[in-house]
Amino acid sequence: MKAFRYVAKGAPLEPADVPDPVAEPGWVVVDVEAVGLCHTDIHLIDGMIEPSRPAPFTLGHEVAGTISALGEGVTGHAVGDRVAVALVAHPEVQLPYAPGIGVDGGYAERLAAHASTLVPLPATVSTVHAAVATDSVVSAYHAVRTEGRVRPGEVVAVVGLGGLGLNGVRSAVIAGAEVYGVDVNPDTFGAAREAGARDCFTRLADLADLQPEVVIDFAGVGVTTSDAVDVVRRLGRVVVVGIGAPTTTLSYAALLRKSVELRGSYGASKDELRQVLGFIERGRIIPAVEEIDFADLNEGLDRIRKGQVRGRLVTRPRG
Repeated sequence: MKAFRYVAKGAPLEPADVPDPVAEPGWVVVDVEAVGLCHTDIHLIDGMIEPSRPAPFTLGHEVAGTISALGEGVTGHAVGDRVAVALVAHPEVQLPYAPGIGVDGGYAERLAAHASTLVPLPATVSTVHAAVATDSVVSAYHAVRTEGRVRPGEVVAVVGLGGLGLNGVRSAVIAGAEVYGVDVNPDTFGAAREAGARDCFTRLADLADLQPEVVIDFAGVGVTTSDAVDVVRRLGRVVVVGIGAPTTTLSYAALLRKSVELRGSYGASKDELRQVLGFIERGRIIPAVEEIDFADLNEGLDRIRKGQVRGRLVTRPRG
């Protein structure tokens, strides 16, 4: 089958013909109908993140498709079922089962998925939307609802209006918050307003008068996190999701004087993925996606690297 493989730090993914996966006991084979392109893959390719397994291997962790084979002992699923493959990070991180991280991922025509990671798709949810829901949508939802504990009527600032950030805006709006977007690129503002943001700014400092209770930092470029601590109101919460820079410097004075709560956010749970798929089914979340040809995967990743993508890129390895 056709796949794109990680071969070395700094090298583009390499197209390859690899053997079809086998459904071992407790596992299934999923025909990959759609896979999302994520900035995390770029961090790994560029060396910001260390791979969890030796090269070569197949990246791609936002996966949805159709079960084509069942391993021994698998119950509750059948050949032909449409499923999303969850990146289970709560209540415990299950990296050994994570596609594109612990096992070969979705930049291929098929993959092996552990049965415990499978979430059935509602009939009206497309595999394209389901694929990006597994990370881009549900990780943003977890950051807003679980780590940020956003409540109705609160003022929330969402920093970084890319794929995750737009879903963060929408998640906070669904939670009943008064949401504002922040991004250095004003071209992102239209999509953020469509998602429900009341207004958008190029600097977090411009929100000082609004005194947000919560700031969700999807950029994580260092200064964004320190600015969030400066801007958030007393007893406010700052949640960091993005890793655009490896470190930041904080003002202890602001952190301590205002008793700011600073939290990191990583992934989500299977139950949260089910909730997000329900929101997509009811039309309350409509992921912003752009489809590209599978052959153009490296070009798509480079567009993300250069900040040239609004929303999420998705490809169909099977055509």
